[in-house]
Amino acid sequence: MAENQLSLITEKSDKTLNILPIIIVIIALLALSSTAIFIKIALREMSATATLFNRLWIATIIFGLWSGINQAQTHIKDDEPVLPQQPYPIKEISFLIAVGLVHVLGRLSWTWALTQTGAANANALGSLNPLFTTLGGWLFFNQIFGRKFIIGLILAIIGAIAVGFEDLLRSNNNFTGDAVALISSIFYAANFLLIEQIRNKFSIITILLWRCVIATSLMIPVVLIFEKQPLPVSLSGWLVVFALAAICEALGHGLIVYSLKTFSSGFISLLLLLNPVIVAILAWILFSENLSIFNLLGLALILGGIYLAISNQGSIKSSVNPPIQSLQESES
Repeated sequence: MAENQLSLITEKSDKTLNILPIIIVIIALLALSSTAIFIKIALREMSATATLFNRLWIATIIFGLWSGINQAQTHIKDDEPVLPQQPYPIKEISFLIAVGLVHVLGRLSWTWALTQTGAANANALGSLNPLFTTLGGWLFFNQIFGRKFIIGLILAIIGAIAVGFEDLLRSNNNFTGDAVALISSIFYAANFLLIEQIRNKFSIITILLWRCVIATSLMIPVVLIFEKQPLPVSLSGWLVVFALAAICEALGHGLIVYSLKTFSSGFISLLLLLNPVIVAILAWILFSENLSIFNLLGLALILGGIYLAISNQGSIKSSVNPPIQSLQESES
């Protein structure tokens, strides 16, 4: 009887542990899906580059305060003297710096591509992000993906392109802008892969803080040289950039980085293909915009692709939530 109760408790706890990471990713997706709406409002008052700059430096302050509060709480709880921290290897430090570099390069190239080509072209090429993430993980970090994951990846990418297919047909082609949009997706893929490599070496707040610090530092000369109005001039403008920093950067990207503890970078980038679908649904609810047959077809393909990817063991890291059987064997 006691063994049966113990097995039921173990099964319930395992289900909770399996569902919680999915809930965290869903919250992150909802937060990130509001990015397009906030940017659209911010662009009424300032340029895309200035919007990005304000988003980054405000997020840096938020992460800095968060880090300070965590350190203060740690010192209060710990009665034992704090041991001096061991220096990090050069490789890990270089990876952390590279995260901030590719982060700002990806955002800047995406912003510039939108001024050179249509939004539909940029979104379609940006949908190749999971492809580069998966390919980079296989080439450089020896990651292995099963057949189901690859099929799910292809279906989801086709679905993401289908969401904006009608706009893609109406847009004008521009080779330079399309090429830069493609390059931006490579930077985003590199960002996921690098964070995954240092996720177990640095805390979440450390990664997010230094990524924003490095990105903001790189943006300062760009804004000073090219922007006549780097800061918002109205209360609504300040509220929008603060929402971008707090909701999109801190909450959305913070939970995405946290999710890399459980899911592979390829699978996380695949889940982010749901963003345009969520935006389309929000536009349908809030602004009564119609969902076309291509939107519905894209939604079905993305959900089907993600379902196949979830059913593949390569999507979830084996170090998290080991099977009950292996636990029992280790105990015996």
